[in-house]
Amino acid sequence: MNRTRLALLLALALGSTAQAATTTLTVFMGSQQRPEIFQPIFDRFTKQNPNIAIRIETGGATSELQNQYLTTVLAARDPSLDVFLIDVVRPATFAAAGWAEPLDSYLPSRDAYLKAFLPGAIAGSTVNGKLYGLPAFTDAQFLYYRKDLLSKYKLSVPKTWADLVQDAQKVTKGEGGNLQGFNFQGAPIEGTVCNFLELLWGAGGNVNQVDSAQGRQALGFLVDAVKNKVAPAASAEIKTDDSRKQFQSGQALFSLNWSYAWAHFQGNSPDPTRVKDNVGVAALPVFGNNGTSTCIGGWTWAVNAYSKNKAASVRLLQYMVSADVQRELAVKGAYLPVRRALYNDPQVLKANPHFKALFPVISKARSRPVTPAYPQVSEIIRNNVSAAVGGSKTVDAALKEMQQGLGGVLK
Repeated sequence: MNRTRLALLLALALGSTAQAATTTLTVFMGSQQRPEIFQPIFDRFTKQNPNIAIRIETGGATSELQNQYLTTVLAARDPSLDVFLIDVVRPATFAAAGWAEPLDSYLPSRDAYLKAFLPGAIAGSTVNGKLYGLPAFTDAQFLYYRKDLLSKYKLSVPKTWADLVQDAQKVTKGEGGNLQGFNFQGAPIEGTVCNFLELLWGAGGNVNQVDSAQGRQALGFLVDAVKNKVAPAASAEIKTDDSRKQFQSGQALFSLNWSYAWAHFQGNSPDPTRVKDNVGVAALPVFGNNGTSTCIGGWTWAVNAYSKNKAASVRLLQYMVSADVQRELAVKGAYLPVRRALYNDPQVLKANPHFKALFPVISKARSRPVTPAYPQVSEIIRNNVSAAVGGSKTVDAALKEMQQGLGGVLK
């Protein structure tokens, strides 16, 4: 065999070995999670890890549609997806089904490692003491308010729901027209679940005892807000983005919404805004002397339990929640970081000055019930709350039905 042919065969063999050694990770995420922001980050990861390639698969414009697709794939024990991004309410369901790989054994110093993260974000990925995901970015609901109108009437930001009603009545009376005092979500959607839980927690209650004095105070407040014309008559039909658009167009004094609304209010929106530079954000009010709480939102990275590339997948997850990547996501995408220290980071705050005001709220965010039966929990709460707000059920009847339903699924 001549030297030229030997060299050629050797090169081909080495090339085949290198190609065989490359692991391709398939990452599934929703189209609304803006894959274009994540692609450069994945590219850097593969540059730092030349034996790993990443292929993004996108699908589903909503959490529900993405979940339907993942359920189909994972129920078939399909290993084709290695990593997926799931809604913060999904880990318990995936853990119970055996679809998400427990990460504890991949993190030798787990507790020390997790101290840098927001506790609420970690709690949402923890099931029966085991970690089934790492939070990609977080979210929470906030009280948005019109700074200009509160200033005009010499009012401070309300700390209690009673103060909010009083302030709303004063300002709407003074302004006249169709100004809403308080806008919230009352349609049978997930945002309505959060609105109710936040009021329940703010009354000192918990989801295991909704048919209680605290439950009546929480749901009664929403119903009375509509009856007393503090909130819109059509509140039982209002969805999350309806709230955003109505506040953005100057129709409301106070509103409950998620962090995404801020950029819209300031003009980074396809819809015109009438509230730019006049919006404040604060923790949710409470009843009496109880502590304030908000629902945690966001998305979580998880590893397919049937993946053939688990170690490489976990390495990618750790990279995606690193301080550098979290900083980039905050600066370029306005994603709320899951690492505490970044809420004081100069680069993050330069790009998102409002993050400083959001941090005290986010740090107190609470998880919705962590249970494999969460889809049923959500349906029971949202349907009954919406019915009460719309007037087709009394507060007592809605709470009674809610308690009966939840008692059957919350163990």
